[in-house]
Parts: sequence; structure tokens; C-alpha cells
Amino acid sequence: MKKNIVIIDDSALMRRVLSDIINKTEQYQVLCTAANGQEGLDILHRLSDIHFIFLDINMPKMGGVELLKCMKTEGIQIPTVVFSAAAERSSAETIEALSLGAIDFLKKPENLLINMDSFRTKVLNLLTILSHTEEESSVVVKERGKRDRNQHHIGRGKLVAIACSTGGPKALQEVIPYLPSNLDAPVLIVQHMPEGFTASLANRLNDISMLSVKEAADGDILKNGHVYIAKGGSHMRVHYENGHHVIRLGQDEPVSGLRPYANYMYESLIQSDYYEIICVVLTGMGADGTKGIGMLNQEKNVYVISQDRESSTVYGMPKMIAQSGLSDEIVSLNNIAKAIINNTGVC
Repeated sequence: MKKNIVIIDDSALMRRVLSDIINKTEQYQVLCTAANGQEGLDILHRLSDIHFIFLDINMPKMGGVELLKCMKTEGIQIPTVVFSAAAERSSAETIEALSLGAIDFLKKPENLLINMDSFRTKVLNLLTILSHTEEESSVVVKERGKRDRNQHHIGRGKLVAIACSTGGPKALQEVIPYLPSNLDAPVLIVQHMPEGFTASLANRLNDISMLSVKEAADGDILKNGHVYIAKGGSHMRVHYENGHHVIRLGQDEPVSGLRPYANYMYESLIQSDYYEIICVVLTGMGADGTKGIGMLNQEKNVYVISQDRESSTVYGMPKMIAQSGLSDEIVSLNNIAKAIINNTGVC
């Protein structure tokens, strides 16, 4: 039986195009559509057999953010993907939508008809992600081989390196604001996002956190108690230069469609002067982070914290870390911050 999807968008063209794409799949069908948030809310009140929602941010009468607030207040929990433009206001609203429970977002093309093939591919990829949110995956965790965490004696200080994807913006709000301002380590974050959205994510986290949070810029010198989010559309690496750890951004080709790519960040830390690196892998689809952490583990003192299945929006990236035997701890989202603090301390 096909899963039911509701489309809420004020563009008749978008509703028609998206319906055509969805209805041609084997797994999904469009149950109904709405032209604004108020109509969408009425549908959610009337119908119960809804599996997913595609929701526009900017609409008349009631926009996507307002609808998500109503859903949260009323306890309506249906996985929702939001549509967004890359404009500054829209990107900020997208981050707010993700913080309210939307599991992912899709950037609207400037010209839908010209970019039809690319848009269709992105929608189908999102539907694949949605199907993963419903899968119940039992994970057999390989016991990590006992090792002396002091086997590598080179370096000073500690660093926290976080990787996340689908569901990451909301998960980060349950981690970063709970870290103290005097955390005895800098924090790097690779969140899979396109250009134009990570600045809004950084600004939002900075507003609600005790640490200083910013979108990483080329040449930033890492400081304890500061958080650096990889800039969307750029790979982030760390170089050790003249006694300082410096962020370098690059425009290498995307890897599996990803730029930034967490594996590049982790691999670059092999040449760092940090004594210990605390790797944290949160919700997300795929396996980004596993290869890089595996390589890093061969050369540096590494402690790996991965999110558990129950609290993950998509149990892909942390699942691969666990199955690879790299996890030192597998914890729920609300315990990630505590695990980080326990392994870094404060200064």
C-alpha cells in the first residue's frame, strides 16, 4: 500500500509538478493538496492517514513556519519537508522550520521548468530519505578493540568534531546550547547544507548558546569555547600553521553530492597538533564520517560518540559508525552534550 503525502504550496505549478513526480513512484501517492497553511491545517484536522508533508515556507494566510508552530502546539507529528528559496529571510525561516520539527528542506529552483530534471532528482532523493525514517534497523555493534587511549603522545589540547545531516539542525539545538562557554576545546561542525543556509543556522545557534557560534571562514584560527560550522557549498579542513590550527575552505568537487564532506574534515585532523579529538556523529543518511574517523583513529587519540537509533531522525551516519566498531559511546540525543563535556572538561 502506498504512503500518503500532502502538498501545501500556494503555487499551482509546484503542486502539479510535485504531484506528478510523487504519483509515478511505487511507494508514495499524493492524498490531497492545499494552497496555504490554513487549508493545510484543516486537512490535518480532517484526515489521519497522512505519512508525510511537503510544505512551502512563504504562503498567504498562513505560511509554513506558522503551520509548523500550530502542529507543534497541537501535537501533530507528521514528518515534514519544507521548500525554501536561498534569500536571507527565507534561509532564516528555513532554519526556524527545521528547529520546529521539519526533517529536511528542498531548495526551490529559480526556474522550475528549466531545472525540471534536477528538481525531480532532488525530490526522489528526498523520498528515499523519507523511506529511511520509517525503517526499523537493528544494529549489531561490534565491540571496539581495547586500546591504550594514550598510545599517541603528540599534541596538546582537545577538539570536538561533529558530523550530521538529515535532522541535524534540530539535533544541534539539543547539543550546542547545552555546552558551557568555558568548554576546554573548539568545536567543528559539518552539517550537510547548500550555500546560503549555514550562516542562518550559525546565527540561530549563537543566539541560544553560551558558546560563540559562527559560520566558518577561511583563515579562522580555532579557539576554545568557539563553534565553527562548515560553510555550505565548501569543504572544511583544518591546517596546522605557525603554531595555530587554521580553517581552510575549499571548492573541491562534491563527494556523493556532498559539500561540505565530513570525511575531509576528519582526515585533515590527522596532521593536527591536538592531543585528543572527540568525534561526534549525529542523525543523517549515508556513511559520511565513518571513513575519516577510521583513518583518524589509526593516528590520533580519538573518542567517538554516536547518536542512538531511537533519537535519530535518520539512523544512517551514526549507524555506520556503530557497525564499524568505532563508537566508544552510543547515547540518546539529550545525553550528547553531557558526553562531550565529560570528555573535554572546562577551562
